[in-house]
Amino acid sequence: MSITPIDARLDLVLKRELAVPVNLVWRGLTEPELVKQWFCPKPWQTTECRIDLRPGGEFYTNMQGPNGEGHAGASCFLEIVPQERLVWTSSLLSGYRPKPPLAADSGSCENIAFTCVITLKETAGGTAYTAHVMHSTPDQMKAHEGMGFHEGWGTTITQLEEFLKHEKE
Repeated sequence: MSITPIDARLDLVLKRELAVPVNLVWRGLTEPELVKQWFCPKPWQTTECRIDLRPGGEFYTNMQGPNGEGHAGASCFLEIVPQERLVWTSSLLSGYRPKPPLAADSGSCENIAFTCVITLKETAGGTAYTAHVMHSTPDQMKAHEGMGFHEGWGTTITQLEEFLKHEKE
């Protein structure tokens, strides 16, 4: 269940059934060394990850592509309900500090402002995972979708599941 109703003009949603228990999915989402293993579609790599797991805490990743391209993203956690819900926004920096205004080129992922609500629920086979990604304007949502949101986030969740199947509790 999402904390905010889905608005088809502004929101993107990804739902998956993961064949791993909730506690492992939570660890995969909240432990920096684990996040680095799956957070961006291969052959890209997450070279840095910082997580200060508290409301107002930092969520930072630096992703590097195979040809030297890169994307760094700093966000702020808004809500943490262990093993149930993780909410963060790219609109704020740690300490709830507003980010500078977005650049005119909204085609870069650093320029997409969104709030992500990840919801986890235990199922008989593992974990129901939902990512509800909310944008402030239809253009921001369309830009994020056009960058391959469903394919990219879908790929990374598959990578998370495969990685966690081999992780020890």
